[in-house]
Amino acid sequence: MRVSSTHELGWVYKLAPLALAAILAGCGTVKPMPYTAAENKERAATDRTKMYEEQEPVSNALTFEDAAARALKYNLDYRLKLAEQALAAGMLDVSQYDMLPKLLVGAGWMTRNNDSGGTSVGILTGQQTLSPSTSSERSHTVVNAELSWSVLDFGISYYRAQQRADGVLMADERRRKVIQNIMQDVRNSYWRALGAQRMLPRVDALLARSQTALARSRQIEDQKLLPQPTVLAYQRALIDAVSLLTQRRQDLELARTELISLMNLAPGTPFTLADTSNEALPPMPTNVDELERIAMEMRPELLEEAYRKRVTLNDLRVARLSLFPNLSASVGWQRDSNKYLYNNSWIDSGLRLSWNLLKLPQWPALKKAIGDQATVDDLRRYAQGMAVLTQVRVGAQRYGLARMEYDMADQSAKVDERLLNYTRSAVKTNAEGELELIRSEARALLTEYQRHAAYSQAQAAWGRVYNSIGLDVLPQTLDNTTVNGLSQSIKSTMSEWQRVTFQSAAPRADAQPEVKLVSAGARAEDVNQAATRALQRNGIVANATTESAWTLEMVWSQTSDTGSGKGTVNMRLLNPVGQIVHERNSEVAIGERTSSVVRAAVESAIDADVRSLHAAFKPPL
Repeated sequence: MRVSSTHELGWVYKLAPLALAAILAGCGTVKPMPYTAAENKERAATDRTKMYEEQEPVSNALTFEDAAARALKYNLDYRLKLAEQALAAGMLDVSQYDMLPKLLVGAGWMTRNNDSGGTSVGILTGQQTLSPSTSSERSHTVVNAELSWSVLDFGISYYRAQQRADGVLMADERRRKVIQNIMQDVRNSYWRALGAQRMLPRVDALLARSQTALARSRQIEDQKLLPQPTVLAYQRALIDAVSLLTQRRQDLELARTELISLMNLAPGTPFTLADTSNEALPPMPTNVDELERIAMEMRPELLEEAYRKRVTLNDLRVARLSLFPNLSASVGWQRDSNKYLYNNSWIDSGLRLSWNLLKLPQWPALKKAIGDQATVDDLRRYAQGMAVLTQVRVGAQRYGLARMEYDMADQSAKVDERLLNYTRSAVKTNAEGELELIRSEARALLTEYQRHAAYSQAQAAWGRVYNSIGLDVLPQTLDNTTVNGLSQSIKSTMSEWQRVTFQSAAPRADAQPEVKLVSAGARAEDVNQAATRALQRNGIVANATTESAWTLEMVWSQTSDTGSGKGTVNMRLLNPVGQIVHERNSEVAIGERTSSVVRAAVESAIDADVRSLHAAFKPPL
């Protein structure tokens, strides 16, 4: 029987070297396999479809909140952070099972080409006392199941699970940061894109007119209808205007492209922005100390650093845990098919205490490392905290400056608009007048662009204030939220944050300056009406009656009552004791001497000088 068994198994041992050689030969056959052109084409088409699938179509004009809602719901960067957060939560669920005892089950089959066996030798005589014998079959199977538990493994798994839990929280803070950055980017692009929507048709029309005017001016130059220096000066002015308009047109078009990308719309998707009046800019926050406190509590970067400190401390706790003794226990069931065994199945159990004493000298260095790591984590968080406080304060200051820049751009646009209206009414039907009108239109359009740009910059500065504080603007989950519902939620949340968090000093009843308006000279009635309207529009009351009020004297003078000439607006601001604190003479070229021309000139003069008027009041307003 023994010979027969050896013969039966001989082929196994003969084929084993051949099988090993085949395996080793196969290891050298793996080569780089790039995708084919067809596979790349198919992948690109599939990816392009997946990028834009399951999105609500754009059916209405988009408000800012609608654009923000689309960006937050469909933006791929945000969806990536959501996937990373889900992955971190899944890893936490997996790590929970590491704390359970280990239950190992196994089965196997063992064979050999000859019998195992042994003999005994007498200790005193050194001679063999038993004939060779065996207690194991050449082929037999074993089955076992063992339950084991280790205190050290449990402790390490517990701290690793805590790290996974902190990883989930860190992923959530990164998600919040992406939301805030997306909101900031949408705010930057939306108002610029709205300006593009409003201005591009006007820019294109004026560019066409400017090209026509340039061609006509060259004809005038060739026909010598005007002096050459005059014509060249007009050409130079028109070319400068065309160049600036072309540059601004590029900026406007890029803003729309950026907004499309943020909303994850396919390039070229048609949509319209809600062309409502510009939202009133919020007042500059005065409770900066309170905003700094909120930022220190809510900024995602600081919270992430706080969680990271717990992660690193748990790494050190794992290292410290390995210094202690380890207690392990096990119990298992075993079965062996070996026919020579008296008991083919049995249960064994054990309890073991082990301690690596050579790790004990690590304790002083490990203790110092724990303290050093805590110090490093705290200092890194303090450094970020200082940067956060700076961002909050600088953000508030920049918003205040951006509001001032917008006010000045708004005043400049109004002045150019009035000058354009005046030029239209004063232009004569000749080539020189038409060229001057086109140049005035170009200047007015450029200042209008600057007003849109200043407004969008002020909105961006306001968004940076939000971003610097770390405010959340949407619910925790967006899975079942429609774009319209999310838009309403964003609008409500931002309104509530602004009402509760951003506070400004309450306006006093006497905060608006009042002046006693005195109009003299020619056209006094027109001057009085125009000045009253312009002052009221710029935050100055013009009907003060008290003796202690400031006085604003307005005098209009002109060279003649007919024909073209010049008009002068003289302004003098006197304090309550009669001292002149501000004076300005504005000279304008006029054509017709109509009331509308005089009123436009007076309003333009006040709009251009209103900042100096406000600065002249003491204390500063």
